[in-house]
Amino acid sequence: MKSFKLYSLDVVGDGNSMEIPLVDGLILNKEDEHSTWLLEAYTNLSLYDYFKKISEEDRDIILEAVITKKENAPAYFQTKICSLIRFEEHISVLFQGQMRRNKSDYSELLLDSLIEKGFKGPDLLKEFKEKMQSKPKIKVKHT
Repeated sequence: MKSFKLYSLDVVGDGNSMEIPLVDGLILNKEDEHSTWLLEAYTNLSLYDYFKKISEEDRDIILEAVITKKENAPAYFQTKICSLIRFEEHISVLFQGQMRRNKSDYSELLLDSLIEKGFKGPDLLKEFKEKMQSKPKIKVKHT
């Protein structure tokens, strides 16, 4: 099992994303036969009802996680909430699931996004190079 600092976390869905403000976060690669990952977000109490509803519906939730430091490309996980604990001022949300895309897929997602925005030729190349350096969040299409 390997553990990492969860630098940032977004819930992704229906062409948009919601940033989860982290007080603290941890991500674990269980390195088991199912390639299971655990992500824990320690966040604002105001998000309790949002996550409680998702948990009660027992539905999948797609997460975009940046691991260890800001410069790293985001990784995508298909998860379910397996624990939701309410504290006085914060909540702990524990997600369990599998990595959906590996980090090398970021360039493909970025390129697709730029083409959809109408970039072509030299402008596409210039914008792609700039975005690969700054690593902006990308809205992911789900089918």
